[in-house]
Amino acid sequence: MNQLSIEKLKTRKGAPRRSEIPDEVLQALNQGKIETVNLVEWLAIDMQTLLSNVLVEIGCEEYLNQFKEEALKFQDQGVTKKLQGFGKALFNVLEKCDDRNAVFEALANHTSDIIRSLAAGTVAYNQHLSLPQKLQMMRRFATDPNMSVKEDAWYFLRPYLVEDLEKSFELLIPWVKDKDPNIRRCAVEATRPRGVWCKHIPTLKENPEHGLTILEFVRSDSSKYVQRSVGNWLNDASKSRPDWVINTCMRWQEESPTQETNWIIKHGLRTLNKKAIQ
Repeated sequence: MNQLSIEKLKTRKGAPRRSEIPDEVLQALNQGKIETVNLVEWLAIDMQTLLSNVLVEIGCEEYLNQFKEEALKFQDQGVTKKLQGFGKALFNVLEKCDDRNAVFEALANHTSDIIRSLAAGTVAYNQHLSLPQKLQMMRRFATDPNMSVKEDAWYFLRPYLVEDLEKSFELLIPWVKDKDPNIRRCAVEATRPRGVWCKHIPTLKENPEHGLTILEFVRSDSSKYVQRSVGNWLNDASKSRPDWVINTCMRWQEESPTQETNWIIKHGLRTLNKKAIQ
């Protein structure tokens, strides 16, 4: 596949159904030549084939058999389990590389969004890194232009943040004060009591007030992207602690009567309001 063909494929709008993905697009996706443009393409990729091709591309073919052996255990798993498993398998490859920093940079800057996501996974699974170090290294993925990489950044961080919520919320204060809305949104999304496609956080379902450590900084955020995440955080909490959510929203409305805060409150109370009119 020549460069002209690859550039033409990059301009596609994507297919609404897997069966409608052109063969040349799926081939380019599995070779890591192009990014996915929607969830349908993301789910259609054969991760083992993609990673095998990329390991050869970046000069790590000597670890191919090791990777395939580990990845095979997750080949038939669901999407999130496969993402976790392949991320761990890739980290184990990195551990054996003498030039691991260069290999990591090749993965973190790869054309394929899935490869960049799995590079984020290698940061999360690196037991040699402290939580502050993981947060620092994960910033690049939280600000990635591709939505799937941004989502995977918070997804990979979440289990480590849950280990010590008090410490984690303190570490995330600079994130919710950051000038980049992607960083602010990542901090909020990573700590949602219920979240999406991830395990719930029982402590925050029962005691959501801990989240105010970061939520107070974004209760009137200028970015709709962040506002939606804050509203979703409140909506999550409303399913187990409606009293706390109502009281928090009433206080915010009094202390911060802005258009942004009002939008967040409306979004955060949507489940409770829906129940009220039923």
